[in-house]
Amino acid sequence: MHPDLMQPDLLLAADSGGGAGVPFRELLLIGLTAAAVTYLVTSLVRTGAIRAGAVAVPRTRDVHVIPTPRLGGVGMFAGVLAAIMLAANLPALTRGFAYTNDMSAVLAAGTVIVLVGVIDDRWGLDALTKFLGQVTAAGVLVVMGVSWYLVPVPFGDIDTIVLDPFQAGLLTVFITVATINAVNFVDGLDGLAAGLGAISALAICLFSLGLLRDQGGDVSYYPPALIAAALAGACLGFLPHNFSPARIFMGDSGAMLIGLLLAAAATSASGRIAIYSYGPADVFTLLSPLILVAAVVFIPMLDMLMAVVRRTRAGVGFYTPDKMHLHHRLLELGHSQRRVALIIYLWVGVLAFSVAASTIFPVRYVAPGFAAGLILAVTATMAPGLQRRYAEWRTGARHRV
Repeated sequence: MHPDLMQPDLLLAADSGGGAGVPFRELLLIGLTAAAVTYLVTSLVRTGAIRAGAVAVPRTRDVHVIPTPRLGGVGMFAGVLAAIMLAANLPALTRGFAYTNDMSAVLAAGTVIVLVGVIDDRWGLDALTKFLGQVTAAGVLVVMGVSWYLVPVPFGDIDTIVLDPFQAGLLTVFITVATINAVNFVDGLDGLAAGLGAISALAICLFSLGLLRDQGGDVSYYPPALIAAALAGACLGFLPHNFSPARIFMGDSGAMLIGLLLAAAATSASGRIAIYSYGPADVFTLLSPLILVAAVVFIPMLDMLMAVVRRTRAGVGFYTPDKMHLHHRLLELGHSQRRVALIIYLWVGVLAFSVAASTIFPVRYVAPGFAAGLILAVTATMAPGLQRRYAEWRTGARHRV
C-alpha cells in the first residue's frame, strides 16, 4: 500500500463497519448524479436528434414500427462526465484521480467513441471506418495507462504473466473492441442494451467494493468502482426514455460507450493485480470483472454465432438480416417487447450476479441461488406456452364434462 495511505485521515470507515476505505455514500452519489443528468439531458438530446435528422426509420428486421430518434449515447456520456467531474471534487474519490490516470483515460477514450458513434448515428459509417474508430478509442486507453499488464494463470508454477507494453496494448485493444462490438450487437430491442449495461456495471461495482475492502481502501482501486457506478447510473437514467415503447434509441454512440466503459472497468480492476497478492486459488476472483462482462454478453454472442451458422447453412451471407434472433423468437412465443427485455435481464442477471456473489461468498451458498434463478428464468421464458397448454387443458376438461 502507498505510504501516504497509512495516514489516518486517508482511511475511510464505512458506517456499517463493512471495512475501511470503502466510500459507499460517495459512490452512491456518483451513480445518482449520472442517472439524474442522463435523464434530463436525454430529453434535450431527443429534440436535437429529431431536428438534426438522426432518426431510425423502421426496417424489415426491426422491432420498432415508427421512426425513432437516435443519439441517446450523448445524454449517457453527459451523465458519466458529470459524475466523474463530481467525483474529482469529493473528499474520498478525489484521491483516485491523484494516484492513477484511469479517469482521464476513460474521459478521453469515451469522447472518441461517442464522436464516432454520433457520426454513425447521423450519417452512417462503413464497418471498417467504425472499427478503426473503436481501435483508436481502445488505443487511447492503452496510451494513457489503462492496460492489462498482468495476467493471472491458474495452472503450473507461472502464477502471473507480466506483459511488455506491446503485448499489454494488443490484449487491451482486443478485449476492448470485442466488448464494444458485443454490446453493440445487443442493442436490438428497446431497453435491452441499457438494462444489460446496468446489470454488468452493478456487478463489477460489487466486485470492486470487495476488492477495496480486501486491499484496505487502497485508492488505486477506486477507478473501477467509480467507472462502474457512473455507468450503472447513466444506464438507469436512460432506461425511462428507452424502455418499450422507446422514445429515443441510444444508437451506436451509446452502445459503444457502454462497451468501452465495461472494458475499462474490467481492465482497471483486474489488469494490474499480481496473483501473489491473493494466491493461486483466487485467480477466478481476479478475473471476475472480465468474466462478468463475458456473462452479460454470453447470451447475445451465442445468438450471434447461431445467426452466422443459420445464414451460412441457408447459403446467404452471414451479414444478411433476418428475424430469427433470440428476441424475435421470444416475441413469437407470445411475450411482449417489455417482457422479452425483462426475461433477458433475468437470464443475464442470474449469470452476472452469481459470478459476482461467488467472489464474496462460498460457492456452496451461491449455487442454490444460482439454481433457483435458472429455474425462475426457464419458467418465465416458457410462461406463454405453459399458459396456452393450461388453457387448452381446461377447455378440454370442460368439454369432457
